[in-house]
This record gives sequence, structure tokens and C-alpha cells, in this order.
Amino acid sequence: MDVGARLKEVRTQKKLSQRELAKRAGVTNSTISLIEQNRVSPSVSSLKKVLDGLPMQLQEFFSLDVPEKKQVFYPAGEMPDLGHGEISLCLVGHNHPNRTLSLLHETYPPNSDTGSEMLTHDGQEGGVIVQGEIELTVDGEIKVLSPGDGYFFDSNLPHRFRNIGDVDCVIVSANNPPSL
Repeated sequence: MDVGARLKEVRTQKKLSQRELAKRAGVTNSTISLIEQNRVSPSVSSLKKVLDGLPMQLQEFFSLDVPEKKQVFYPAGEMPDLGHGEISLCLVGHNHPNRTLSLLHETYPPNSDTGSEMLTHDGQEGGVIVQGEIELTVDGEIKVLSPGDGYFFDSNLPHRFRNIGDVDCVIVSANNPPSL
């Protein structure tokens, strides 16, 4: 059983935000988020504490016939962050069945970068700069991109993203094959 998906479905049916459920259960918002993303597996006592915020008994939670509904909308606070360090890479549609691409909302603070090692992986990626500037290196070619500028390349080419500006750089991007 997918405890995270089940908790999210029950919480959504009861029209509660992650924040509201966390408040009612006396746990942190990140606890609810991590459980729903299946990044942590709660102990029975932890799950009971969360379910008390609904309120719902453990047996009801595990026996409840919850129809699986495909999620269409993804609130900002409920998208998993695949980033590292200061870089935020929020994934839209993480739980969509048979997903064939990753749509990301990326944020690079000033002076952040993807690392000194060039990235390479299967697939393709593209994006559009929404705010700030990013220095993008692809296969030895370096270009500074500004709002409205875009990029698209085969991801097996060595590449690196670096914010050389004074403000956060925000990018909306897509790549395949999907991550996560």
C-alpha cells in the first residue's frame, strides 16, 4: 500500500492543506510532506498521531476504499524539491502515472551553480529564463541568458548552470526521461 498517496488523498478529500493537518496533528508541515512523498515511512505511532488530526482511526485508514484520482494541480508547497544545496528544483507532476517528462520550477540564488563537474545524462532538456540571469555552458559553449531567453539541448552533452547575477535566477524547464 502507498501510505503517502493514501494520506494525501484522505487529506484532500477532507479539504485540508498539509499545513492545517500538521497543525491539527501537532507535527511539522515537512513531516506531512515527507510522508506524502514517500520520502519517509512513518512508524505506527507517528501515523496514528497524523491520523488523529483528520480525525481517523488506523483501521479506517487502511480499510477505507479511496478512489484513485489523478492530480492535476500542484500547489507550490507540495512539489518535491530535487535540488541540492541552495538550488531549488521543484518537480511538477511527480505522482502522475506514466509521466514521460519532468517539468521543473528552478531557482538559482546568486553565486550558485550546479557544480564544477559538468553534468551529463540521457535525454533532452529545455527551458525559459523567467527572472535573473544564468550562465549556461553546453559542450564548451558559454552563454549568459536573460528573462525570455530559452535553451534546448541533448542532455548527454556536458553542461552546467551558474548564476553570475545579483538576484535569484528563476527558470521553468522540462526534460526527459523524467526524474524521480
